[in-house]
Amino acid sequence: MLSLQWVLALLTVAASASAAALLNDVVIITPITAPDAGDVWPVGSVQTITWDTTTIPVGSEDATGFILLGYLEDGSSNEHLDFQNPLAQNIPLENGAVNVTVPNVAARDDYIVVLFGDSGNKSPKFTIH
Repeated sequence: MLSLQWVLALLTVAASASAAALLNDVVIITPITAPDAGDVWPVGSVQTITWDTTTIPVGSEDATGFILLGYLEDGSSNEHLDFQNPLAQNIPLENGAVNVTVPNVAARDDYIVVLFGDSGNKSPKFTIH
């Protein structure tokens, strides 16, 4: 029969191994590099969204992600993300870029794009008109 001390030691080792495995599977993307603050995207135009790929861990090169359009109203932390109409899906994260067609949305100067892999990264605010 195992003592309580042995059981706790085994649980600690198992938890550490699980945490290490989870950290190795996380794709960490540095911030989006385009669009930049103040950029203007005309509705219907093709724009390139870019991100830095230097922090993708070894073994995660085949990871994919998706990009959503949202907006940040002044004073709100709600990103108003449009999950129903992704700008791009199944993007190989190691590519570092994807071209998207700007949807027909209301003119605003507080739009953002968010890249989801294992963690979301948002762009600075930009304008669509």
